[in-house]
Amino acid sequence: MKHILKLSYIIIVLFITTAVVSCGSKASEGDVPKEHHEEEKNSVELTAVQIKTAGISFGKIERKQISGTIKVNGALDVPPQQMVSVSIPLGGFLKSTDLLQGSRVKKGELIAVIENPDFIQLQQDYLEAKSQFEFASADFERQQELAKENVNAQKALQQAKSTYQSWLIRKNGLQAKLKLINIDVAKLETGSITSTANVYSPISGYVTKVNVNIGRFVNPSDILFEIVDTEHLHAELMVFEKDAQKIKVGQKVRFVLANETKERIATVHLVGREISADRTIRIHCHIDREDSNLLPGTYLKAIVETGGTLVNALPDEAIIDFQGKKYLFIPAEGRQGDAQHFTMIEIQVGSHEQGFTEIMLPEGFDVNQEVVVKGAYSVLSKIKNSEEDEGH
Repeated sequence: MKHILKLSYIIIVLFITTAVVSCGSKASEGDVPKEHHEEEKNSVELTAVQIKTAGISFGKIERKQISGTIKVNGALDVPPQQMVSVSIPLGGFLKSTDLLQGSRVKKGELIAVIENPDFIQLQQDYLEAKSQFEFASADFERQQELAKENVNAQKALQQAKSTYQSWLIRKNGLQAKLKLINIDVAKLETGSITSTANVYSPISGYVTKVNVNIGRFVNPSDILFEIVDTEHLHAELMVFEKDAQKIKVGQKVRFVLANETKERIATVHLVGREISADRTIRIHCHIDREDSNLLPGTYLKAIVETGGTLVNALPDEAIIDFQGKKYLFIPAEGRQGDAQHFTMIEIQVGSHEQGFTEIMLPEGFDVNQEVVVKGAYSVLSKIKNSEEDEGH
């Protein structure tokens, strides 16, 4: 009886053990398809016919010279010598002007007339000084001749010279003042005195500001107009401190203006030597093809080409964008009958130029591995279709 009980106990233990092992095995077997599915969801098989129909072709990763770039913002600006603030040195009342904001003017064109009674007195003073100078000049010459013959005293000669020089200085000073207000001295010397002074445009360009109106008194410190020559606008870029060392004179800049899609080209001409409070430096760029229709202050986005480096690269069409990440496809080694197995590999990308994009490969990836260089999106489409079929 004891022997039978012992035997029964052994049978029960073996039964429980077998059941536990069996359950564990089933659980393990159940996990395998799930892991396998995770591995396979980014891969697919295509037949030779499908590969040909989709135009899929293979190639290898290339070493390409691709320019590094920096994205920056900026605006069109005007060099100081191309923007002029117009004022009248001696002040007066604005008698006339036809200028409006946006008016086009040429260098030397009459843009305003200023009237001031003091202009009359200035001209009278000049004419008097000129007359006194001519008298003093003649007297000085006469005293020199007398001195040669020892007829006059040395003191008389010195007095004549002093008077001559005093009137010369006064005449030249008054003449310079008249030139400041554009009064024609030659015409004045004929006896033509005027109470007005003409204001001429110092440059050719467009009027950007009109700060006066008819009848207003303007002081010498007041700015009547601002004129900008848009023939030589430049691109002023703001580059962050961390990228400052990458910028060199002569580098090319590609930029697009606000509300435009046309890409324009400029060249770095000057690099600022001061870092502003917002940790940026100013970069002065000359536009390769100048356009007089451009407006100062226009916002722009630019890409600075900082020089080429040799990198791993693939044609742009070999790289796919899927769910916010970048991938490429590699074919598995060997074929299973008529089918070719493809696997999707995640990569990082860098700069791109002339149809090629820099790629950063995962660690351990063989750079000599063949990849899909054409038709990559056809392979992706097959994977997505396969996932949809499995979902149904």
